[in-house]
Amino acid sequence: MKYYILQLGCQMNISDGERVQKVLEGLGYEATEDENEANIVGIIACSVRQKAIDKVYTRIIKWNKLKDKKNILTFVTGCVLPADEQKFLKLFDLVFTMSELPELPNMIRQYGVVTPVGTQTLDSEFETILNLPEEKPKEHAVPFKVVNASGVKKKKVLPRPDKGIEEFWHIKPKYGSGFEAYVPIQNGCNKFCTYCAVPYTRGREVSRPSRDILREVKNLVDSGYKSITLLGQNVNSYGLDKKGEEISFPELLNSIGEIGNKSPNNFWLYFTSPHPQDMTDEVIEVISKYKCLAKQIHLPVQSGDDAMLKRMHRSHDLAQYRHIVQTIRRLIPEATLFTDIIVGFTGETEEEFENTRKAMEEFKYNMAYIAQYSPRPGAASHEWPDDIPVQVKKERYHKLTDELMKHSLEYNKGMAGKTFKVLVRGKDRKPGFLSALTEGKIIVRFASDDEGLIGQYVNVRVTSAAPFSTEGEIVVRS
Repeated sequence: MKYYILQLGCQMNISDGERVQKVLEGLGYEATEDENEANIVGIIACSVRQKAIDKVYTRIIKWNKLKDKKNILTFVTGCVLPADEQKFLKLFDLVFTMSELPELPNMIRQYGVVTPVGTQTLDSEFETILNLPEEKPKEHAVPFKVVNASGVKKKKVLPRPDKGIEEFWHIKPKYGSGFEAYVPIQNGCNKFCTYCAVPYTRGREVSRPSRDILREVKNLVDSGYKSITLLGQNVNSYGLDKKGEEISFPELLNSIGEIGNKSPNNFWLYFTSPHPQDMTDEVIEVISKYKCLAKQIHLPVQSGDDAMLKRMHRSHDLAQYRHIVQTIRRLIPEATLFTDIIVGFTGETEEEFENTRKAMEEFKYNMAYIAQYSPRPGAASHEWPDDIPVQVKKERYHKLTDELMKHSLEYNKGMAGKTFKVLVRGKDRKPGFLSALTEGKIIVRFASDDEGLIGQYVNVRVTSAAPFSTEGEIVVRS
């Protein structure tokens, strides 16, 4: 028996999906990339943009039609707004939050599906998957959807997703790679940016116990993983919800830095995404101290205009942001800088947009993820007029992209003639080439058909540059 999962959205959703896969495989299911041969089909949903939610509806319509031909079980989890949740309850067999993932075996059993290893709950075999602390009492399974004698499904409105998230973190993930891994350190967000629905899908901030984070990171390092990314909606507010009980984000990075100092294995540690409000000088100082803490910073600006930042409820202004960037340039001059920007947000004037373009010119980002604003139900701005025409949004998007390409190309040209240690990630789209990333996450492709290099460090001398990538030739395996 097989399962198929469609993963939508960010790296956090990818990480969540790895734990869902682990639970299903603990029940005896095998993964398949062909949804038509699966017995269980599910979606890790994303509510950031309407387009992602539209994909959920498109897929469940298709799957429900398949039920006329075969017996399949459907589920949806991930980032789901309350309004969508109520609709999904009518369309999917199972709707659950990540906090409730440990009870998925019980949900499947109560739905009447026989798994490949039998209808089991938290027996000794499954406990090894969950990795639950011995001292934690097990709670009885909560019925989610069960089929009664008349065949009518009883459905339950789910609790908010910040409840019980720590038990979810105890599930050992099925890492999607043998050399790159995502490690969640936090769930939820307290910032309530007006364009964002995350606080309504994932709840308030909850920090994962640092002992568990450090244990997972050390295990990955000892296993030879070379790229590890700490995940959270606002990673640098880590520990603030447990003051006096938990270490701070700089202290967490410091502890990981010490793991790197003591380990014979080389690795790069990244984190995403931080919020400028909580990005202290101490964080940057710690990164500068340790070789294993990657010299790449993703620092979302969203807008370069103070009035717009207030409408977005970003809790920082450009002066604060500028101080952070200046500190990065001073303490970690080799660091690359990535960002997120929204164009066409409600009421964005030409002057406000121009200030954003000027900010891009000033900070010279290596990469920017530029989004054209679209209202999202659940976010505060959904009630505001979406008053910037689509064509204007597109024009502003292209102007910022042109600005980004100019600075990215300038930086990449400066790499020419130099040799860089890179991590080979896979085959490149260019035939006969492999694709790799520098520590600063700049793409480097080089001619080679040796797929044995994938997942390894090599040294590559850059010979040419394009706006978002470079090309080179392998010097020696690192």
